[in-house]
Amino acid sequence: MNRTRILGVIPARYASTRFPGKPMALIKGKSLIRRVWENALKSKELDELIIATDDLRIKRHAEEFGGKVFLTKASHPSGTDRVFEVARKIRPEIVVNIQGDEPLLPAESIDLLVRTLKKDKKIPAATLVTPAEKDDCRNPDVVKTVMDIRGRALYFSRAPIPFLKEKRSQLILCKHIGIYAFRFPALKAFVFLKPSPLEKTEKLEQLRLLENGIGIKLVKTKLRLQAVDTPEDIKKVEKILK
Repeated sequence: MNRTRILGVIPARYASTRFPGKPMALIKGKSLIRRVWENALKSKELDELIIATDDLRIKRHAEEFGGKVFLTKASHPSGTDRVFEVARKIRPEIVVNIQGDEPLLPAESIDLLVRTLKKDKKIPAATLVTPAEKDDCRNPDVVKTVMDIRGRALYFSRAPIPFLKEKRSQLILCKHIGIYAFRFPALKAFVFLKPSPLEKTEKLEQLRLLENGIGIKLVKTKLRLQAVDTPEDIKKVEKILK
């Protein structure tokens, strides 16, 4: 049997505070989780793709459309912890945490992150960024980031960063897209490290890696996505699909 070197995991939780049952919400006749699965299945880099959930309703639904499902513990504090429960059973070289609320994320983005880690063995983790729009800057639901000259993340924030002292600055502000590719040791380190001060302040778990000296490569893309956080977002996605 061939070893799974590149694993993709889609964490899916039924008990969302803002949108209970979100993974099974229909978008033009297909559930959210099915759309994410079918997009990710087109990846050329993944050796295996798994939906990780703690809910039997999601498990049964995913199996109906042919999804491969791993039933996880219900006690995980984050989707990343849920991803690690799957990864520690398989122990791949690279694990991609594919957000279950991004129905428009193309497989090419997954492959871009995987190839970034394949190209540079020194990179522990990578994620995507795209140019921020004007309305993003002061929106706390949109995560902004800044990078060093090597393209590694310096910081992530819900606040508008960096501060533009001159209004004519030509600097392109970066918006974070929450998909991650980890080397297995980096993912393991994240799960076993305690939540860090900045992480708890900003409510951004990726800051745990930065505060502990684990670098994150920022990979630029021009993607314009629409995540599903609330029932109202379904209409926005359907409008884009039209």
